[in-house]
Amino acid sequence: MSDVMRKLAGQTVIYGISTMLGKFLNFLLTPYLTRKLCEVDYGVVTHFYAIIPFLLVVLTMGLESGFFRFSGKASDEAEKKRVFATAWGTVGLAAVAFFIAVLCFNKPIARAMTYEDYPSYIWITAAIITVDALAALPFARLREQGRSIMYVGLRLLSVVVNVLLCLFFFGALPSLADTAALGWLYRPDMGPGYVLIANLVASVVTLLCLLPLNRGIVPRIDSRTARTMLLYSLPLLLSGIAGTANEFIDRQMLLWLLPGSPEEAKAQLGIYGAVLKLGVVMTLFTSMYRLAAEPFFLAEFKKEDFLKANAQALKYFIIVSIMIFLVIAFYRDVVLLLLGRTFRQGGEILPVVLLSNMFSGIVLNLSFWYKQTGATKYALYVTCTGLVFTVVFNIMLVPVFGYVGAAVARLICEFSMVVVSYFLNRRHYPVPYDMKGIGLYFLLGAALYGIGLACGGAAVWARYLIYFALVVIFAVYAVRREGIDVAGLLKSVLRRR
Repeated sequence: MSDVMRKLAGQTVIYGISTMLGKFLNFLLTPYLTRKLCEVDYGVVTHFYAIIPFLLVVLTMGLESGFFRFSGKASDEAEKKRVFATAWGTVGLAAVAFFIAVLCFNKPIARAMTYEDYPSYIWITAAIITVDALAALPFARLREQGRSIMYVGLRLLSVVVNVLLCLFFFGALPSLADTAALGWLYRPDMGPGYVLIANLVASVVTLLCLLPLNRGIVPRIDSRTARTMLLYSLPLLLSGIAGTANEFIDRQMLLWLLPGSPEEAKAQLGIYGAVLKLGVVMTLFTSMYRLAAEPFFLAEFKKEDFLKANAQALKYFIIVSIMIFLVIAFYRDVVLLLLGRTFRQGGEILPVVLLSNMFSGIVLNLSFWYKQTGATKYALYVTCTGLVFTVVFNIMLVPVFGYVGAAVARLICEFSMVVVSYFLNRRHYPVPYDMKGIGLYFLLGAALYGIGLACGGAAVWARYLIYFALVVIFAVYAVRREGIDVAGLLKSVLRRR
């Protein structure tokens, strides 16, 4: 493993340890809420949390990547501040305008979304999106400055506040309903709305903590800088919209395409959303890798250095992803215990979900070449291809197979984007990926998984020992084949502060 890869791995682990803790704390809400909420109410939560990422992508307009790109090219600190202030001001203006528009049309939107009895859900969600959009660029600046401890500390603060408030709203508040001090706060019909309120409070607290870190910088829009950044970021915005739609439109299409009543559709959506949460380890690894890799690969690089680093990064990413897949897929019955009993029926789609998340991370790796070179138009080709596959296969599969069809459609979508990304790379900016090695890892992973399935009839204790041995075989093979210096990697992580 090269020094460059050790540096990237060190940054990934630093972000990852804290992000893992934050995601784990947040994930604790899944077993809790799937026991406190019925399938329909959890379907409501899943619905709104599919909308939030989509609108955040729209409001941030790809300017996080634009900020990394132009800040890395800035000649001095003053220019970096001007780039940041412009990106922040542009996003802030869009976010405030969005919130005002939602307030003006709150009731019609609630009616259209079948939440006419709960219009507060709409404006609370809009407030979450607005506050998170305002915080996006300050968080990006912390990453650009390498202030990983501050970044992850604030992310953890948000998660802790969110979790504690959810525990309070669903645990303590009902018993305090008769007290004079807090009785006004408890509304039995609010249900999933309390999840949104907890999120909003956590987001506001986080933004208030971020603002002092940017003292002396006022969000303002330098027209020339904004125009240049938006021209760079526009393809990323469009591809981000398509990409987020790829990831979350399946939830909406379940509501549209499933036969039966809206309540029955929300119940299936609740089960589907709960199982998707069980893929948290794979999405967590991709998220922590992205946090480290995006500013890393979008900084100034000599072409030959970039090609070598990107090729190595993809291979190591795939190695770790396959190991995560094997562990969770093998011990699926244990993982499913985290969900409420009525939600566990969806466990059959968990391996499909994990594989989809792995392919999503591979697409991320294959995107760095066009982001680094400024050829961001190719992002559109990738994500639009995925969106077409998503829509077509959801229409074909969901009415027949329900949420199982949605999971399969998502897998097909992610795989199609991997294929398109790879062939675009080979044609326009060939990176020397070790395809033979990557192929061997996939073949070994598939063979080991097959062996595990064949041992499914063994006694529980024997089966778990076999699964453990299969994972160890894969790990030992990877370490030896790649010559990974595990001790050196650990030292690299521990040296970072």
